[in-house]
Amino acid sequence: MHDQHARLDWKDGAIPVSTRFDDPYFSLQSGLEETRHVFLRGNGLPERARPGFHIAELGFGTGLNLLATAGVLQDGPIYFTSFEAFPMQPEDMARALSAFPDLPSAELVAQWRRGARQFRLGALEVEIILGDARETLPGWKGRADAWYLDGFAPAKNPELWCDALMAEVGAHTAPGGTFATYTAAGHVRRALDKAGFEVTRTPGFGRKRHMSSGRLR
Repeated sequence: MHDQHARLDWKDGAIPVSTRFDDPYFSLQSGLEETRHVFLRGNGLPERARPGFHIAELGFGTGLNLLATAGVLQDGPIYFTSFEAFPMQPEDMARALSAFPDLPSAELVAQWRRGARQFRLGALEVEIILGDARETLPGWKGRADAWYLDGFAPAKNPELWCDALMAEVGAHTAPGGTFATYTAAGHVRRALDKAGFEVTRTPGFGRKRHMSSGRLR
């Protein structure tokens, strides 16, 4: 049974920071706006979405990306699969998401508190796969139309950005599928290029000059 939970400190009482990776879970400026800029617009969403569309994510974290996605994708079913090694405790998730009162976080937190890792949220059919993605992704049977690569910073969480895992991301992407991530680190972009993506560097959110996105060749 996977029982390694996230270990947190809180910045300004509101922003969760992983003590394991010494990195905040979302932007210190505006986590929701960063999610929309990087992961939604970076993957051409909501415009590309259609019934049966599949989104996959490395790093579930607080569930913020899931909630932001549920808010703009109404025509389901849309599939959302997220890989998470260190799940948050429900009370920590509730505290973190209280920073975003416009999001319907109560339903997600209630599912999380019940221990549900497969559930419906609006138009989304959600599955959270617990464990190290280097072990769980290779055995996944799905292929994503869009990837959210949202691990902690590559310098602090290199395991989630290694060449082998990026190759698995490529292998689990549908034809014409895309990825988006906040990082523009050279080694990550090279790994995604080797994994089969046409990689583009684009303007990042806020003080981050660049981010990366791409489409499978």
